[in-house]
Amino acid sequence: MRDIARSMTGGDCGPSNLRVRREGQTLSLSPTRVHLESANSPGASTHDLPGETFRKLSNDVAYLKLSSVKSDDAARYIDGASGTKGLIIDIRNYPSEFMVFSLGSLLVDKATEFARFTAGDLSNPGAFHWTAPISPTPEQPHYKGKIVILVDEVSQSQAEYTTMAFRSAPGAIVIGSTTAGADGNVSDIPLPGGFRTMISGIGVFYPDKKPTQRIGILPNIEIKPTIAGIRAGRDEVLEEALRQILGRETPAAQIEALAKP
Repeated sequence: MRDIARSMTGGDCGPSNLRVRREGQTLSLSPTRVHLESANSPGASTHDLPGETFRKLSNDVAYLKLSSVKSDDAARYIDGASGTKGLIIDIRNYPSEFMVFSLGSLLVDKATEFARFTAGDLSNPGAFHWTAPISPTPEQPHYKGKIVILVDEVSQSQAEYTTMAFRSAPGAIVIGSTTAGADGNVSDIPLPGGFRTMISGIGVFYPDKKPTQRIGILPNIEIKPTIAGIRAGRDEVLEEALRQILGRETPAAQIEALAKP
């Protein structure tokens, strides 16, 4: 469904005709279809905030998006968030670098198992064996505030694995909607005509052996963007994260202002 939405308006570049049903009325539009790369549309493949990788949305809330994150800067992000009530980690994207341990180790206060795999037995094709559970080792500087992780349908593969790791932090919650359910390593299979498909050679599970593949990461609090919210330029998923940190008594206008790009 995610990929269908991305391809729904595809076609030859140039003038096109489009009918849109909006609030009970049908509109006839004549947009010019351009190449996806030239459009350079923000939000085409990521739903995080444009702009800086790390910032403070207020004195009480820090925000970090993983689409442009740097592993070597993990400690700097935590130092920057020090003293805030909560840190929002936006994984409605694909991490630019592997952050599972470089950042995850700064979020936990003790070794906490978050995942385990099944691996194929090359000496016995078709057989798979469990690997030992994986856990980050606590390191300094440690972030003591509330951790809120944002995910949605674009959170896939490494993004899902990263979410599992960060979710092991004390009191961490995941907000958004179910992720892609496509975690694990990838092997390409070329097909005739220039097509290709892919297969994963490992299974990805929680420590209790519950699967994640084809299921996805399920949020603690499900929030999906609404048509009205999109029209108003609001980020309703981020707004809920702010409420979780600042409290539901915080005025709606203040929440919406903090969530603006």
